[in-house]
Amino acid sequence: MNPNVLAVDRLRRLYGDTVAVDGVSFDVGEGEIVGLLGPNGAGKTTIINTILGVLEPTSGTIRIEGADIAASRVRALERTNFAAVYAPLPGNLTVWQNLRVFGLMYGVKELPERIEALLEQFDLEKLRHSRCGVLSSGEQTRVSLAKAMINRPRLLLLDEPTASLDPAVASDIRAQINEFVTRDRVGVLWTSHNMYEVADVCDRVLFLSRGKILLEGDPGTLPREHGMETLEELFIAVAREPLALRRT
Repeated sequence: MNPNVLAVDRLRRLYGDTVAVDGVSFDVGEGEIVGLLGPNGAGKTTIINTILGVLEPTSGTIRIEGADIAASRVRALERTNFAAVYAPLPGNLTVWQNLRVFGLMYGVKELPERIEALLEQFDLEKLRHSRCGVLSSGEQTRVSLAKAMINRPRLLLLDEPTASLDPAVASDIRAQINEFVTRDRVGVLWTSHNMYEVADVCDRVLFLSRGKILLEGDPGTLPREHGMETLEELFIAVAREPLALRRT
């Protein structure tokens, strides 16, 4: 087993009397991409926001490379980063300016060299002086991923990273993330509604339903374990009939 980059233990999050996350426990190992799946409202984004420290857990613990986020927030989050299509970078800043600002926030050493390396890696060199607000969806996604890797994170949280991208661009993005994970042994928690994408990139998947982990396993074999042919069929079953799946 790879050492854990992320360890979530009995995480619970309430909004008033509503239970959004209900006693969830899981881990993400070095060089592992774990898919966090489930229908809208299952608790995926709440879990990610709690790992990022945006939300406080009602109970339970979150450790990033052994550091408890409640007791050692700065240490836990300094090697963590995040990207999502619904969290675009400031549109009035250029690509280069955005990378510089976030690099300064993370205290990245040799920041000019790091920015140049990311501009080359994500094919952004010609866009360095372009404002992010005028870029295409694919270009904005590449910039967001470059930002997410600016501090060489050990834990990368990706919430629908390729949503709204055309298939060719999405395939390129997945390949770049896979290369990064393999080379730097990064742990990734990845949410998506695209089951083809999940089967392509994820080593393991967690299916959430009503704030709880209902199923867990290898995306290549888990559907057959529950009498289904594809991951998409299993996703639909989780969304429509979670109690029936729990009984199996």
